[in-house]
Amino acid sequence: MHDLVDLEDRGVPGVFVASDRFAQAADAQGEALGLHPRRVFTPHPIQDRSDEEMQSLAEIAFPQILAALST
Repeated sequence: MHDLVDLEDRGVPGVFVASDRFAQAADAQGEALGLHPRRVFTPHPIQDRSDEEMQSLAEIAFPQILAALST
């Protein structure tokens, strides 16, 4: 989150992407730090997915990432 806030402060828009298992942790960290960067969550887990599954997740997440960047 700190990196995204730093980028935003420099005028570079950013979005962090993580698996949905980390959504609650992201909320808690954001509240604790007073930071609320744009974010997109993908289905968990990630590490055991095939290349084709990762491609499918990326195709689903990409429009969400673009939307987050344009708001």
